[in-house]
Amino acid sequence: MTDALAAAISDLEEEQANKLVQERLAAGTSPQDILASCRDGMELVGKRYEAGEYFVSELIMAGEMFKQANAALASHFGAGGGATKGKVVVGTVKGDIHDIGKDLVVGMLKAGGFEVIDLGVDVPKEKFVEAAKDSGARVVGLSGLLTISFDSMKETVAALKAAGLPVKIMVGGGPLTEQVREYVGADALGADAQVAVRLANQWM
Repeated sequence: MTDALAAAISDLEEEQANKLVQERLAAGTSPQDILASCRDGMELVGKRYEAGEYFVSELIMAGEMFKQANAALASHFGAGGGATKGKVVVGTVKGDIHDIGKDLVVGMLKAGGFEVIDLGVDVPKEKFVEAAKDSGARVVGLSGLLTISFDSMKETVAALKAAGLPVKIMVGGGPLTEQVREYVGADALGADAQVAVRLANQWM
């Protein structure tokens, strides 16, 4: 039997999903179990996206629904209740201010159980290095939608490697190809948010 909350999220029924979260909290269901249902729902959304049933707009809407559920649950987590699979640093590289794709990846990574350090847009290489060093993150995601971002990505990858940080680096964005990934020196191409989550799972 499909979980009602997971089904509401996967069917993009925002009002129903919010209602079920509140009902389960009121009934004493653990926040961890509620969050697990939300993640199951996001996984179903991802499968529908991969199958061509959903598009970017649906992914964005599902991400917003997950954010709302997460916000409702945040105050109910006890110490250690929000244990995650690991930390991921994500940002749009210097020279590029596009954030839709990045925000989508951030939302899906959070839904997948990762703690995400979101650096925003137009992020210089030094900030990526600093964030990876300070957080101890094992994965760094570089986003860019403009072809002029390729050199920024290349410089950022070089800076992370020069700092000797034990991180795996994924890159993503509309115009990116395997050839671009090779050019910038990243470990993998995150073609979409689902692939980004899969890579993070592999590397943790």
